[in-house]
Amino acid sequence: MKLCIFALSVSAIFVISGCSQTVNSNVSNAPAATASQAATATPDEFASARAIYARECLACHGDEGKGGLVKTTEGTRLKVPSLIEGHALKHDDDDYVDQIENGGDGMPKFKDKLTAAEINAMVRFVRHEFQGK
Repeated sequence: MKLCIFALSVSAIFVISGCSQTVNSNVSNAPAATASQAATATPDEFASARAIYARECLACHGDEGKGGLVKTTEGTRLKVPSLIEGHALKHDDDDYVDQIENGGDGMPKFKDKLTAAEINAMVRFVRHEFQGK
């Protein structure tokens, strides 16, 4: 009999302590706020550059930046350089800015179409998206 009373007392202590922990955890809103913050999506820092690439560059450089032979609107064939390998990896950012601004070797110039900030964003986008930098 004494053993049953002792077992019930110990059980009651565990139940009471468990209830008080549940009540205390419900009072605090900090874990709920942290969970909702973790669920928030991270914005794409390259969203505008990605849209410019799709509009201005995709037709020649392709989805993966591989370049290759492209037929221009005038009907001539143009060898478009890869953005992911070879010579493109040796250029510094200033070379990319100059190429985008002034064009050349079959590439049109974009200094009248894009702002300096957009051109710099394109260089960062190419480095990140195609060159893993």
